[in-house]
Amino acid sequence: MKAIRWMASLLLLAALGFGSTPRVSAQAAGGAAPAGGGSQQKYTMAEYNSYQAAAAEKNPAAQIKLLDDFVSKYPSSALLNYIYPLYYKNYFAQKNYPKAIEYCDKMIAMGDKVSPGELNDAYYVRAYAFNSIQNPDAETAKAARAAALASLKVLDQVPKPDGETDEKFAEEKKGLVLLYNGTAANAGMAAKDYAGAAESYKAVLAIAPDDLISNYKLGQAYNAMTPSQDLDAMWYFARAATSKNANEQQSKSVKAYVRKLIVKYQGGTVCDPLTDAEMNELLQLAPNSVNRPATYKLVSSADLDAARKDMTIASVVTDLKAGGDKAKLTWTASCGLEFPDVPGKLIDVIAGTDTVELKTAFVTSDAEFQAATNPDMDVIIKTADQPAAAKLEKGNPVRFTATLETYDPDPAFMLHWDKAKVNEEDLPKESPKKPAARKPAAKKPGKS
Repeated sequence: MKAIRWMASLLLLAALGFGSTPRVSAQAAGGAAPAGGGSQQKYTMAEYNSYQAAAAEKNPAAQIKLLDDFVSKYPSSALLNYIYPLYYKNYFAQKNYPKAIEYCDKMIAMGDKVSPGELNDAYYVRAYAFNSIQNPDAETAKAARAAALASLKVLDQVPKPDGETDEKFAEEKKGLVLLYNGTAANAGMAAKDYAGAAESYKAVLAIAPDDLISNYKLGQAYNAMTPSQDLDAMWYFARAATSKNANEQQSKSVKAYVRKLIVKYQGGTVCDPLTDAEMNELLQLAPNSVNRPATYKLVSSADLDAARKDMTIASVVTDLKAGGDKAKLTWTASCGLEFPDVPGKLIDVIAGTDTVELKTAFVTSDAEFQAATNPDMDVIIKTADQPAAAKLEKGNPVRFTATLETYDPDPAFMLHWDKAKVNEEDLPKESPKKPAARKPAAKKPGKS
C-alpha cells in the first residue's frame, strides 16, 4: 500500500477556479503470481503461461485481447485475482473509467478469495476512476458511494507491511481514509444523497478541517437538502472562505456568496451595514469549529416578518433600549426601514454646505417634551431638498420622515437617520415680501 493524498476530482465551481485531476499509479497487492507447475497448484501450466503472456504485453489493445482470451478459456481460474488488476490498470491508463470500474468490481466480488490488500488495491483504483468521470449518473454514483464506504471496512483489515514503522503505516492509512470518504461524499452529491454526502464530508474534515473543497461542498450539501439547512450551509461556506488554502479570488467570491445567502435567509434585508456585520461575525466564528455551535443563529425572514407586525418607532426605541435578544431582533427588523412623522424636540441644528444635521430628542408626550434636554436622534437632511431646515429653531417640536440607518446602544443611546425630510407644517414660514414701491414715471420734455 502506498501513501496518497486525497484530491477532489469534481470541479467545485469553474468561476472560482477550483478542481484538480487525480493521478494514480496503482500496483496490485500480493506481488507476482506464483510459478507454474507442482502438484499443489490450482492452475495448469497453460493457464500460467497465458497469464504471463498477458502480463508481459505492453500494447494496451493487444493486452486486452490476451486477457479476454484468458477469461474465455479459464472463466474460473485461480489466477483471476492477477488477471483483473491487469484489466483495470489497463483501462484506467486508457482513461476508460467505466471499464476500469467494471473490473475493479469483478475483483471486489471475489471477496474472501483474495486478500484485504488485493481488495484495497481494487477499491483504490475504483475510487480514482469514479472521481475521474464527469457528471456520473445516479446509479453509477450510488454504486461508487457504496463501494467507498465498504472500502473503509476493508482498509481496517489490511496488515502493516513487514519492516514498515507504525507511524508511516498510520499516515498511509490516513491518506486512504481521506480518499474513500472524499469519494463517498462526491458520490453522495452526484446521487443527490445530500445527507450521506454531508456525513462523509464531515469525516474528511475530522482529519483535514481546513480543506477548502470539502468545506465548500459540505455547504452545498446542506444548501441542497429539503428543506435546506441554511445556517449549516452558511457556516461551511464561511469556513471555505476563510480556509488557509483559499486564494484571494476564491475567498472573495465565496464571501460574496455568503453575503447573498444571509440576505436571502432574512428575506432581502435592506440594511447593508447590518448585513455586513452579520457576515463579519460569521467569518470570525466559523474557522474556530468544524461543527456549527447550536448557539450560533441568525434571525430568519419569518422572525423578521413577525417582529415588523404592528411595529412603530415608539416600540423600536423601547426594544432597543431594553437590550438583549429582543433588541437584536428588533434592530434587524427595523434597520433600513423608513418611518413616517417621527416626533421629537429639536435640541440643536448644525447647518453644513450640503446637509443640515438635526439633533433631536424622541418624545411621545408633553411631559417628555418638557423634560428633554439631550438628543437621542441624529437626523441628516439634504440642503438641496429642504433648505428651510437650516432655519429650524432649537426647543421647538419637529416631525420628520427618514430611513433608520444605524444606532448606538446605551449608555450613549442614539438613532441615526438618513434621507430625512421634515414635515412641511414644521418648517419655518418665510414672511411675505412687500411689493417694491413703484417710482412715478418721468415726464417727457415739453409736456406740462
